[in-house]
Amino acid sequence: MGKVTGFKEFERIDESYIAVEERVVNYNEFTVALSEADITKQGSRCMDCGIPFCHSGCPLGNLIPDFNHMVHQGEWQKASWILHSTNNFPEFTGRLCPAPCEKACVLGLIEDPVSIENLEKNIVERAFKEGWIKPQPPKTRTGKTVAIVGSGPAGLAAAQQLNRAGHLVTVFERDDAIGGLLRYGIPNFKLEKGIIDRRIAVLEAEGISFKVNTHVGVNYDINDLKAFDAIVLCGGATERRGLPTPGADADGVVQAMDFLTQQTKVVFGQKVENQVLATGKDVIVIGGGDTGSDCVGTSNRHGAKSVTNFEIMPKPPVGRSETTPWPYWPLQLKTSTSHKEGCERNWLINTKEFIKDANGKLIALKTVNVEWKMVPGQRPELIEVAGSEKTWPCDLALLALGFTGPEKTLSSQLGIELDFRSNYKAEFGKFQTNIPNIFTAGDMRRGQSLIVWAISEGREAARQVDIYLMGSSDLPTKEGGDLPGV
Repeated sequence: MGKVTGFKEFERIDESYIAVEERVVNYNEFTVALSEADITKQGSRCMDCGIPFCHSGCPLGNLIPDFNHMVHQGEWQKASWILHSTNNFPEFTGRLCPAPCEKACVLGLIEDPVSIENLEKNIVERAFKEGWIKPQPPKTRTGKTVAIVGSGPAGLAAAQQLNRAGHLVTVFERDDAIGGLLRYGIPNFKLEKGIIDRRIAVLEAEGISFKVNTHVGVNYDINDLKAFDAIVLCGGATERRGLPTPGADADGVVQAMDFLTQQTKVVFGQKVENQVLATGKDVIVIGGGDTGSDCVGTSNRHGAKSVTNFEIMPKPPVGRSETTPWPYWPLQLKTSTSHKEGCERNWLINTKEFIKDANGKLIALKTVNVEWKMVPGQRPELIEVAGSEKTWPCDLALLALGFTGPEKTLSSQLGIELDFRSNYKAEFGKFQTNIPNIFTAGDMRRGQSLIVWAISEGREAARQVDIYLMGSSDLPTKEGGDLPGV
């Protein structure tokens, strides 16, 4: 695969970025693409490793060495066909996936791994540019109707696969535009929304029907949903985790998703009442994951006075931890482009109190340093460090603490059983709930996870729905079925 000696001849080269002072004045993507010659060399770095562990790292089962080889050969259209054979939306994963495939790359044992994610992005962008991505409506229709609830990556993947099988697919979205968290949870500077709209236009041309501003069980009667032959619930894990800390009701303590959603709507000219702004404020982002990073980047674009990030867990090592050896997903420090735009990061710190003034406005946070006591066979215990209390000036605290699971509106109205983690319970490998014609996929089934896992689950669930409706299915499936995630 690739060039036999390519990994010896060519070093890994990643995309560069527009300078910080230039990019923080707008909400546009800021990557600087490599030349075609450099991208071709990156594909050539894929070594003939014998057993491509990148396959085990990729939840979609992408045929990574195959499309790398096509890029090396200059066969870009073939590379696009191979990539799309397992991944409905490489333009999303090529921008947003943390690339577990790269962490499992065999070359990564001795050199920098192959830049698989960037190759995906360049393949799909070339395919759109050349007009190779065209609507592919099914030749025949089965007459079976399928409702997809939720238009995130899981719902969209399930919809496209089921439409390809010839079923009549309707996607319901409660927001005013399609995309789920891709639309309003991911800042525009990481995913410009025209990228979503471009793909939705293809799906519509293939015959998929989209219904926005349609909240099933709220302004859309649940009995109308039951009229469909099959239902796939892909509503995501949207129950936000709060912080049971004194003063959390202060004016200035805001959920990250509210903050990010508002800004995306403003970017596209929508009127937002009482928008939360970080302009001129001391901002503290509580939570060190991707959502926290997105809040940092957005706060910098607002013109925050200062941006500080709190994380209750220890600072990860710069290199791969011994506890997560290759080819596993590594415990390793991640510094995002948003962090590099300006942010003070703090680990092993816990918020003890949100301090507010007489009018209820947030003015400061009180914290304490912590340690984790680890005892084999027991849950980790959080220990406060005596004498480490500190008060931080703060006008805006953004809670980026993740999600506790899916909302229960649909499960209660449809009678869907929940699992021990309060996710929608589905039979292992079949994505089928306790109600035979109702299936579930993505974060709603597995809990908060990656975009690449959502697409994978949507594809696999679609195949199971097709089997339920027709007795068999020609839709593809990845080998190994419902594999454990990262």
